[in-house]
Amino acid sequence: MKKITKLGLSALCGSMAVTSAANAGDISVTGSAEMTYVTIHGSSTGNPIGMKSNLGFAGSGELDGGQKVALTINNTDQSAFSAASIALTTNNIGTFTVSNNTGADLGDYDDKAPTAWEESWDGGQGAALDKVSGVAGSTNINWKTPATTGKIMGGTTLILAYAPRNNGTRQNDKTASGDTGVTGRGMDVILDLRSGKKLSGFLGYSTTERHGNDTTGQDLGKPDGNKEEAVIGLNYKLGPFSMGYQHSAEDLKSQGNGRAAEVDMYLNKSWGVAMNINGGLSVSYGESTSNKIWTPTHGHLSDGAGKFTKKSKQTSKAWNAAYTIGGVTAKWANAETNNAKYSEGSTKEATLISLGIAF
Repeated sequence: MKKITKLGLSALCGSMAVTSAANAGDISVTGSAEMTYVTIHGSSTGNPIGMKSNLGFAGSGELDGGQKVALTINNTDQSAFSAASIALTTNNIGTFTVSNNTGADLGDYDDKAPTAWEESWDGGQGAALDKVSGVAGSTNINWKTPATTGKIMGGTTLILAYAPRNNGTRQNDKTASGDTGVTGRGMDVILDLRSGKKLSGFLGYSTTERHGNDTTGQDLGKPDGNKEEAVIGLNYKLGPFSMGYQHSAEDLKSQGNGRAAEVDMYLNKSWGVAMNINGGLSVSYGESTSNKIWTPTHGHLSDGAGKFTKKSKQTSKAWNAAYTIGGVTAKWANAETNNAKYSEGSTKEATLISLGIAF
C-alpha cells in the first residue's frame, strides 16, 4: 500500500507540474469581419453581398533558458479551420515549426508583388491562377535560420521545409495519410534576402518525388521525373513607394498520353506598384501573367502529332485602394482578367467594395 501511495502522489505531482507548465504561457484571440459588394461586368452577378468572419488564436510561452514556444490556429469563414502551427524558437539556431498551411514554405512566396489589397488575379473577377506551393498544402516541418546581421545583408534568412509525403493532406494527431498514390517526399529551400530597409528579394526551389516515374519516356501514362517548382523575386521601397517583380515556374514532368495532350508546365510572372499617400490611405496597381503549357500530342505525324505545344495565357490587371481609420478599413478593387481560368476568349471584370473591422 505504501508503494501505491507513493506512486499516486508522484502521479499527482507530475500532473500538477504538467498543468502548471501548460498554463505558464498566454493565449489571445483576435478576429476580423468583412462585408463585400461585388459587381461582375458582362455576366449575371446575382446577390452581390458577401461576408467573412475570421478568428485567430495565438498561444505563447517560454522554456527554461529563454527559448520560446508558440501556437497559432486560424479559423476562416463560418469558423472553418484553415491553418495551424506549433513553433519552437531557440536562442541561437533558429525556429523549428510543425506547420499545417501557415507559411515558412514555398507557398508563402506565390505572389509577393506590392498591393494595397488583393492580388491582380484575386479581385472577385473569377480568375484561377495555378501558383507555386511546394509543401504548403501538406503537414510539414520547417526550419528558419536566425536573421543575419550587418549593414549589407542584415535580415537575410534561410528556410527549409520538408514533408514525408507531399500529398496535400493535413493530419490530426495519432493519424497518418496512408498511401495516396504516386506522390512522395517534398522539400522546399528558400533564401529570403534583405539589404537594409529598401531592398529585398527571394529565391526558392521545391522538388516532390513522383513514384512510378518512367525515366525511359516510353510509358506515356506516367510522369518522367519529379515535380519541380521555382520562384525568384525582387522588391524595393523608396519613401512611400514600393514596387516588386517576380517569376515562378511549376514543372509537372507530364507526357502526352496517346494522342491527348497533358498539362506539363505553368510559367507565371507578376509585378506591382503601391503608394502610401498618408497614414491611412494606400493605392496600388498590379499585373500578372500565367502561361499554361501542354505537352505535344503523340501518334502519327500525319494527324498533326508532335508538331506544336499548346499554350494558354491568362493575364490580369487590377487597381486597389484601402483606407484605414482605427480598426475599420474600407477597400476598393477593380480587376480584369483575359482568358480567365485559361479559357480562350473568356474575359472577366469585377468591381469589389469591402468594409472590414478588426477586433
